[in-house]
Order: sequence, then C-alpha cells, then structure tokens
Amino acid sequence: MHDLHNGRILLTGGAGLIGSTVLWALNRRGIEDVLVVDRLDESEKWKHLVPLRFADYLDADDLTETLECDPEALGPIGTVIHLGACSSTTECDADFLMRNNYEYSKRIAGWAIERGIRFVYASSAATYGSLETTLDDEAPLADLRPLNAYAYSKHLFDCYASRRGWLDLICGIKYFNIFGPNEDHKGEMRSVVAKACEQIRENGSIRLFKSDRPEYADGEQRRDFLYVKDAVEMTLHLAASGRNGLFNVGAGKAQTWLDLVRPIFSALGVPERIEFVPMPEHLRAKYQYFTCARIDRLRSTGYTAEIPPLADAVADYVRNYILPGRVLEPNDAPYARTATTIA
Repeated sequence: MHDLHNGRILLTGGAGLIGSTVLWALNRRGIEDVLVVDRLDESEKWKHLVPLRFADYLDADDLTETLECDPEALGPIGTVIHLGACSSTTECDADFLMRNNYEYSKRIAGWAIERGIRFVYASSAATYGSLETTLDDEAPLADLRPLNAYAYSKHLFDCYASRRGWLDLICGIKYFNIFGPNEDHKGEMRSVVAKACEQIRENGSIRLFKSDRPEYADGEQRRDFLYVKDAVEMTLHLAASGRNGLFNVGAGKAQTWLDLVRPIFSALGVPERIEFVPMPEHLRAKYQYFTCARIDRLRSTGYTAEIPPLADAVADYVRNYILPGRVLEPNDAPYARTATTIA
C-alpha cells in the first residue's frame, strides 16, 4: 500500500479535466499539499483551479529544468500523478506530441524511479487502435496498432516503460471515454455530452452519426463511457494500492450513443429529437463500433465500488455543472441528489 498523505503530491495536467478532478478528490480526502503543474496558455482552464486547494503551481515548461537543477525546490515529493499531455486525437504535429507526451513522460518517470517516488501516469485506451472487443490491459503491447499520432505517443511510452522494466515499478492507466465537469476548455475535444447539450439548447436537437454496418442500427454503436468522478476514484485507488503495470479505467460496460444522449433531454426537460447524419469519409476507416474495457485487473486490486448508472452520471453533469456553468468545488458530492436512481 502507498499513503497519499505521505509527502507532497506532484500533479501534472492539474488544471485539465481529469487532473482538476483528481485535485478535487484529493481535497475531499483532506489532502492539500499538492504541487500543480500545467500549461495554462490562453485557455480558461485556470478557472478550474480557483475553488480548489493546493500548495503551489509550476508551469509545465519549467518542471523538467527544476527537476534537473533544483529538485529540492519542489518539496518532499511522495507521489507523482502524471496526467499532463496533449490529448487531442486530431493533433497533426507529431513532433510536438512526441516531445510533450513521450519525451516529457520519460524524463519525469526516470526522475521519480531514481528516487523511489510512487509514479502513476495516464496512458490511453486509444492505444488499442482499431480493436473492437472487450479490450484487455494484459494484451501484448507489440500487438497494438494505434490509429493516430496522439495514441502512438502514448503507446510508445508504454512500450519504452515495458522495455526498461519500469512497468514493474510504476502504474499506467488506460482511460476510456471520460466525460464530466471541467472539460469546457477542450473545444472540439469535449465529450459528446457537453457538445450535445449545447446543440439541444441552441437547436432543440442533436446529431449523431449514422451506422454504416448492418449489424448496428443508427445510434447503437457502443462505447465504454465513464464519468470523470468515478475515473478519479479508480485512479486514486490505484495510486494508493501500490500496484504496478497497466490498468484499464472504464465502466467495464459498453453502452450505446442513445444510452448516453437520451438522459440529456431528460435533464434539460425537453422533448427528445435526434438526427442521424452521414459519417465523414475520412472517419469511416478509423471509426470503432464497439469498445469495452476489461477491468478485471482493476477489480483484483481491491476496487469494489459499484459504478453508478450512466444516466445518473449524465444527469449530475448536466444539471449541476453545465446548466449553472459551474466548475468542481471541494464540497461537491460524488453524485448530487438531483440524479434519479442514486440512493
């Protein structure tokens, strides 16, 4: 086991969707000795940090220099949770992705391993590429074929860590389709829930891709969707468990796009109107019709919490964050009681 209260936590990507939610969950555990690292640039994600409590902030471009020149300035680091990355699946600058996602991760991980510091990092379910099945986090890395540069940059670090024997010493997390509050800065990379809610409020309807396969009706394509609040509970459980290797973090259940979007209409209190539009030609060869995380390894570490229904997660997100324009605050409950089926 690993005590998250022992020493300062270095949290990269701490203003992003998963990172700021990790900070929220740490605050709920009474942990505030956190060094947040991120690149705020011209985005509005600084707003995610305003209500949250942490010890210090450092720009991501200054972190590796500080690690090399004055590591004591960071304080007594006990845990590194490395979530910082360019997460855009449409980013075309492969050099940028390799520097930001691959080289940066190598340097931070190497520094932590040399000092015996607990290191947990974000990989991605995108590393599975075009596989359409119950995706297994014990699958040989050499068998995976990522479909975009982002996924490849993540996969390459997994492979590097495996070759160096680091996966026996560190914990990598393959996040599936994560959605929830504090994703407003992501633009077109926001979840379908966020974009659909915007469409409904503007036009009264949402648009989904038609199916090009006869075995899937329109809207019946399936994904493993997971609310960010549940994703960070799994993340912090793994960090505290002391277990190492690669772990899927998902719901372990494949649900349809219709399952995802219908609760949005209910949360908004408006009639259901869904339009199906042709899938763009450039997406057809890369589109996955079914993904589902196998989470047996996660469960084997002692994670026993039930994953609430998808409709409750959507309701919590829409009613308590999107509609009032709120970000996560330390006193927010894991699920607000406006959701329908949480006891």
